Amino acid sequence: MAEKIMIFDSTLRDGEQSLGAKLNLEEKLKIAQQLAKLNVDVIECGTPFSSPDDFKAVQKIAREVRGPIITALARASKADIDAAWEAIKDSPRPRIHIILSSSPIHIQYQLGKDPEAVLKIGVEAVKYAKQYTTDIQYSLVDATRSELDYMCRIIEAVIDAGATVINIPDTVGYAVPEQFGGLIRNIMNRVPNIDKTIVSVHCHNDLGLAVANSLAAIQNGARQIECNINGIGERAGNAALEEIVVAMLIRHDFFQNYYHEIKMDEIYKTSRLVSNLMGVPIPVNKAVVGTNAFVHSADFHQEGIFKNTATYEIINADLIGGKAANMALTAHSGRHAVYNQLKELGYSLTEEEFAEFYTRFLELAVRKKEVLSDDLEALMNEKITYAQTVYSLEYLQTIGGSNSIPAAIVKLRKDNEIYVEMQTGSGPLDAAYNAIDKITGFQPRLENYNLRGVTEGRDALGEVSIILRYENKTVVGRGTSTDIVEASVRAYLNGLNKLLALQKEEENQC
Repeated sequence: MAEKIMIFDSTLRDGEQSLGAKLNLEEKLKIAQQLAKLNVDVIECGTPFSSPDDFKAVQKIAREVRGPIITALARASKADIDAAWEAIKDSPRPRIHIILSSSPIHIQYQLGKDPEAVLKIGVEAVKYAKQYTTDIQYSLVDATRSELDYMCRIIEAVIDAGATVINIPDTVGYAVPEQFGGLIRNIMNRVPNIDKTIVSVHCHNDLGLAVANSLAAIQNGARQIECNINGIGERAGNAALEEIVVAMLIRHDFFQNYYHEIKMDEIYKTSRLVSNLMGVPIPVNKAVVGTNAFVHSADFHQEGIFKNTATYEIINADLIGGKAANMALTAHSGRHAVYNQLKELGYSLTEEEFAEFYTRFLELAVRKKEVLSDDLEALMNEKITYAQTVYSLEYLQTIGGSNSIPAAIVKLRKDNEIYVEMQTGSGPLDAAYNAIDKITGFQPRLENYNLRGVTEGRDALGEVSIILRYENKTVVGRGTSTDIVEASVRAYLNGLNKLLALQKEEENQC
């Protein structure tokens, strides 16, 4: 009989540790809700001990998201465990996730403790967490560089103390599949009470082997896989959820004894949502979800595809929901057609929200001959700002060229007031940003800038995501337009409005 593989998603915890990835509370909730639609088994939604903002986000997800187990990370200390429980206790299915290093290098240089003391700390932490819930996950950080005998002793002891899930992380992405599979097999054979728990793995991608190691772990006894949407995470990232679940399906001949319950047609939408909200672009050649994943350019490939798609295509884009709603819309398309297209893409809007969206659609449709589903998704992602609009763009004019001084005239609306400023800069975009800074009195630091063409053609919609930092606050701003300078200005304003919202929130807390 086939055994279920639980999919543990850490996009909102380890994924947000990606350099530049930053989400506010409402954006985290939106991703968590989509992960629930994707039908992941576990959502790890943050580290409540790390900051009041993270605590609030975890707490809101625990209170509002239904279906998956909701877990939060805690170090092996009473204060961390208390914070984790306080944040997740309102979930119908709460889990406390405790982490503690087990490798010699971590024990010596990071913890500065004796190995026996570390074992005792782990056991006491699990016993302490048990007063709150019976669902406790224990992770042996840097397991792949740990001594097997010592690890097995820790695992046996924490299971006796009440751990229900044992996680074996390849924390620095050091393992190779044969070795990692062997490690899981040894643990399964050598820990006498291992049958009382679920064995989990958490693989990093430093050597590009995270997915391969995760699949090897399944074949050797792991029944929970920790992974992230688009493979985002610390350093080179984590195992990519979409690659693991699709590989298990496509290579059913190797994984016929296992199954998962991921809703495959939600993968594409989830992937794009995470990319857009986190401001982390998906590489065009990314397996399963990259824009080139289903594109064939070589003539003999194309010839084969025309005759039989199986010649060069092992995954059909429809499998992951990647070809939903291909109808082309124009400025003459009625509200009903646009609304139905959004519904096909999985979006549900109130009348007020749709009226606002339709205005932006018409603005785009006037500029473009055809508005495709990717354009609609880009507009939707721009709409999902989760911050009150303080400043909105009324007018933009820029001057540039090799023999001219770059300049910009920007007109912004705040409440019922109009503000106009003209500035110069190193280029039209710099000039526009200088004008906005002059109007708003803010001068945030631009830490990252990404531009991608949403569709093909000279009238393609440009989608810009930027990372802004102001004092101790970091936000992601997004904007779209057929004019890349306008898209960049919209992204800047989007980020600036978020910074203003954070500042107002801080003032209200004082």
